[in-house]
Amino acid sequence: MTAVTVSPKFQVVIPKETRESLSILSGQKMQVLVYQNRIELIPIKPMKKMRGFIKDINTNIKRDKDRI
Repeated sequence: MTAVTVSPKFQVVIPKETRESLSILSGQKMQVLVYQNRIELIPIKPMKKMRGFIKDINTNIKRDKDRI
């Protein structure tokens, strides 16, 4: 586990290995969540890059007769 330091401006640097493994780019937007006493940063990806990410999902679901 890699430790980072919070700067006087409350900034942190994401380690190079982490940036490369998640393909995080300079200027990329991140969603910030507080969850169970920790901070989570989630990269926001453009919708065009999301195309086909669940291509093998089974969309055949059984519906109620009154829902067509």
